[in-house]
Amino acid sequence: MNEKLHIKVVNSPEDFQAFARFPFDLYKDNLYWVPPLINEEIDTMNPKVNPVYQNADAQFFLAYRGTKIVGRIAAMVNWIEVKKVGKSKVRFGWYDVIDDVEVSKILLEKVNAFGKTHQLEIIEGPVGFSNLDKAGLLIDGFEERNTMITLYNAPYYRKHLEALGFTINAKWVEYEIKISDFDSSPEKVKRFSKVVMDRYQLQLLQFKSKNDILPYVDQMFELLDKTYNKLQTYVPIQDYQIEHYKTRYFKFIHPDFIKCIVDSKNNLIAFSITMPSFATALQKIKGKITWYNFYHLLKALRKNNRASFYLIGVHPEYQNKGITAIIFYEMQRLFNKRNIQIVETNPELEENTAIQKLWKNYDNRQHKKRATFIKTVE
Repeated sequence: MNEKLHIKVVNSPEDFQAFARFPFDLYKDNLYWVPPLINEEIDTMNPKVNPVYQNADAQFFLAYRGTKIVGRIAAMVNWIEVKKVGKSKVRFGWYDVIDDVEVSKILLEKVNAFGKTHQLEIIEGPVGFSNLDKAGLLIDGFEERNTMITLYNAPYYRKHLEALGFTINAKWVEYEIKISDFDSSPEKVKRFSKVVMDRYQLQLLQFKSKNDILPYVDQMFELLDKTYNKLQTYVPIQDYQIEHYKTRYFKFIHPDFIKCIVDSKNNLIAFSITMPSFATALQKIKGKITWYNFYHLLKALRKNNRASFYLIGVHPEYQNKGITAIIFYEMQRLFNKRNIQIVETNPELEENTAIQKLWKNYDNRQHKKRATFIKTVE
C-alpha cells in the first residue's frame, strides 16, 4: 500500500540542503542533466544572501511519501513584475518531481494557494525570480545536455502540467552552431564587419584581465534592458540584482570571451558574453567545489572545444545596422584561436526572430525547445 503524500514547508538549513540535493538523486543516472552548484542554489533561495527579496516573496515546498522526498517546488512573487509591469502573476520554479502526477498536483496546489494569498491571477513557470534566472521547461531535446544556465527535466513533466490544466505561454528555442576554420567562415561577415566599424566610427575593446571588464558591467546590464524591454517576458533589472549577478557569475568569466563595442564617445553600444562550456566539469564535480575538483573548472576554462553563447545586447539605435557582424567576426577569431568547434546559444524566445536570423550564416542545428506553462489561480 502506498504511503500518504504530504508537504513540508522548507524552513531550516537542513530542509534547504534536502531541497537543493533532491535532483541529484532524481537524475543520478541521467547523462544529460548538468548539476548546479549546491551552495549557489541555497544562496539564491536565501533572503540574507539574494537581494531579490527586496522586491520579492517566496516559499519553498518538499513533497514526501512517507520519509522519502518525491518532489519539490518554489512559489515566488516578483513585485516589480506585479506592480510596475502590471502582471498579476505568481511564479513557480525549482520544479522537480518523480513520475507521479499526484506529486505535481499537491505541489502546484501550494503555489496556487500562495498566489491566492497574494491576490494574484495567474500561475506561470518554471521560472526563477527574474529574467536572469533559469527558465523554461524542456519540451524537446531530452538527449541533449543542459548548459550551466539552463534547466533539464524529464519528458513527463509536460504531461503532468497539461493533465493539471496548464497550457503553454511562452516558447524558447536553442541552437548548436558549428564553428568552421576562419578561411571557411562566412565571407560577408568578415567584409561587413570592417564596413560597419568604419561607417559608425566604432571601436572594439580588448580586455586583458577581469578588472578591465568591471567598468563596463553596469553599462552591459543597462543595454540588456534597452535590448529586451519589448519582449513579453521582460521585467526591469534592478541595481541590486546586477551586483548579485556580478558576484555569482564573475568567477566563470574569461576576458577573452567578452566583446564590447563603443562609439566615438566611448559609450557602450553592443556587447556579447560567451563562456567555455562548463557542462562536463559540473557533471564531474557533482555540485560541490573543493580544492581537489576545482581542477575540472580550470580545465574547462582553459582547454575546451565547446562554448556557450550567453548574452548579446545591442543598443536600439544600432539594431539592424550590422553590429552583430562585428561581434561574430571577433568571436570567430577567438573560437578558431582556442580550437572551439561547437557553440550553444542561450534560450531565445521563439518570437525573437531577429536573434535567430544571426545564425543563418552558420552551420546550425536547433536542438532544444522549452516553454513556460500558465494557469489561472483558482
